[in-house]
Parts: sequence; C-alpha cells; structure tokens
Amino acid sequence: MIGQIFITRSGYDPERGKHVKDPYLGPTPTMGACRPDVRRKLASGDHIFTISGKVSGVSQFVMGGFEIAEKITAAEAYERFPEQRLSQREDGQLTGNVIITASGEQHELDTHTSFDTRIKNYVVGRNGLVFRVPQEIALARVETLEVLREILKKKGNSPFELLGRSGARLTEKQVVDLRDWMTSIRRRAG
Repeated sequence: MIGQIFITRSGYDPERGKHVKDPYLGPTPTMGACRPDVRRKLASGDHIFTISGKVSGVSQFVMGGFEIAEKITAAEAYERFPEQRLSQREDGQLTGNVIITASGEQHELDTHTSFDTRIKNYVVGRNGLVFRVPQEIALARVETLEVLREILKKKGNSPFELLGRSGARLTEKQVVDLRDWMTSIRRRAG
C-alpha cells in the first residue's frame, strides 16, 4: 500500500472557494478526470489525499482521503455514477467527474485537452475520511501544515512548498499516520 497527496487547483475550497468536483469526496468517493498521472500510478488498496487550493486569507487543509477500491472505464462510470456526470450547477460552476457523454464522446462542458488520457482509470474509492463539518475543517486548517511537515519530514511554509505541483508519494507508514491524524481531528471536533 502506498498513497499520493496533492493540492487541488487554486481557488478550490469547500468552505471559502470554488466547488471541488474532482475528486468527489462523498459516500462513495470517486476521481475521474483530474490528475490522470495519479490515477494511472496507483492501484487498488492505495490511498489518495487532497488538499484545498490556495484561497486568499485562509489556510489550506487536507480536505479528505480514501482508499482505492477499483479502477473502471469512463463508460462504466457513466452507467454506475449518473450523479457524477458532468453538469453545471445553478451558480454556474461545474460539478461531476464523468466527462463523457452517453455515446462516449467528450462532454461539451469539458474544455480540457488530452481527453483520451483523462478518461482512463476512473477511480472508485472506499473507506473515505473527509472533513465536512465546520469544526473539523477549522481544526484541519490549523494543523495541516505542521502535520505535513512532520509526516513528510520536510520544511516549508505552505503545502505547495512541501508538495510542489505534482504532489508527494506516500509510504504505507505515511498513509497510516495521515489517516490516524484525520481520525483524531474527527474525534476531537465531535
């Protein structure tokens, strides 16, 4: 078992920024369009963790993580997760991480390039740990940077300084340590 931790795009934050659509950190976590490099490299039993994007005036935090249960095709994801089909919310933001249409073509709302690469290895998760309530998020905002420094054995003044653009590979021990910390946040916030 290994893991990967990365920062989502600037401006994306579930409380203070844009809607985070991928990965989806709901009851059955999924990751289907973003970070094809991460989805390709990891396998069943590995873990994915996501940090909120940079938003002015607020600390970034580990939003959540999950274990990979399986990797499927985008066509199978289209059938199994209709609620994750790409669409536009009432506020104009995009939601959903299934970027194909019923015929398997690129959805018109998906304007990224490299479509063929991005539809491979749709990740279905299990055992998700996600910070949803304000008390959990507040604690995570305060503690994330120090926890990342400790787990990664690095110095830095921001998640980006610790992880860079590509994120960081995690050992089994680092995955366990990160999940233990996340569990402690949920317990302390409860």
